[in-house]
Amino acid sequence: MFTDNVELTLSSGKGGPGSVSFRREKHVIQGGPDGGDGGRGGDVYFKVDKNTHTLSHFRRKQHIKAKNGQDGMGRKMYGKSGESADVIVPPGTQVIDAQSGEILFDLLEDGERVLFLKGGKGGLGNVHFKSSTNQKPDYAQPGLPGETKEVKLELKLIADVGLVGFPNVGKSTLISIISNATPQIANYEFTTITPKLGVVDVGDYRSFVMADIPGIIGGASDGKGLGIQFLKHIERTEFLLYMIDVTSYRSIEEQYETLKAELDNFSHALAKREYAIALTRCDTLDAKNTNKLVQEMLDINDLKASIDENSEKYEFFVQDIYDRDKSKPYFIMPISSIAKINIEKLNYALADIVYKIKDEDE
Repeated sequence: MFTDNVELTLSSGKGGPGSVSFRREKHVIQGGPDGGDGGRGGDVYFKVDKNTHTLSHFRRKQHIKAKNGQDGMGRKMYGKSGESADVIVPPGTQVIDAQSGEILFDLLEDGERVLFLKGGKGGLGNVHFKSSTNQKPDYAQPGLPGETKEVKLELKLIADVGLVGFPNVGKSTLISIISNATPQIANYEFTTITPKLGVVDVGDYRSFVMADIPGIIGGASDGKGLGIQFLKHIERTEFLLYMIDVTSYRSIEEQYETLKAELDNFSHALAKREYAIALTRCDTLDAKNTNKLVQEMLDINDLKASIDENSEKYEFFVQDIYDRDKSKPYFIMPISSIAKINIEKLNYALADIVYKIKDEDE
């Protein structure tokens, strides 16, 4: 089961109390106090593990506690420190204060381990309280309590390319064809009910991660459909691929404008990401009719470019990657995942823009 949001109570361990003890050995006169210190309570850490993909392992574990420190002992023996608790989360997890809503950590890097709650300090044994006026101290410190905090964990998947489209537009088919992802595919809407990630290997030692989320419908930002609750999973992506179905009863302009509007309602920053447009299921139309739709999409985006509408090939448009207008689609390309039309060109175009954006961000 995919779980991307959980609430947890986390507690560090309590420090162990110090010991009240006196040396009582034969032939040892006035042995004096020898009570050892209590052990420190265990800490709570967050640890990022890329082999963990959801937060589902927390569903039945609502309270995670580190171990308490052990009591101090005689002969100045210290108590053992409590074992720390590692809260293992996937990359992309945000730790949010349940009371204030403040984002405490944004955990992105595999292997990252951050201290969240420190365990309580162990109490001092009575050996520390011996003095010239107090040769027989009969008290020791109790251990200090640990800390407890309620948090929310929210997972936002990390991908290079996020797929955006209406339900049943071909997103799952595309990601299954070009990557290692294995989403459910069927001929009905909302087949995809959980986000999926796939690694696309382009060759030449280049690859990128693609995210498929449930389809978006008009009114999604008002709570309709499934897609809006998963849009946070493409908030981290630097590039979006709008998928427009040429066989839909909706016009390509209506699909495109609706998707843009819903993204903007959800997040202005997300709506301003660089993007491209794929016209899906183009194998259901001949090349000439498909090329007319590509030209129509060019005009909708006010791109001063034209293609050969009478060509017998499925034509496409790609901006100059070094002199591109980032407010316009990087490319408009008709594709068919089943017929493999322009799929290789799509992969290379996406890889080019992903690596270019990464270079520009450095």
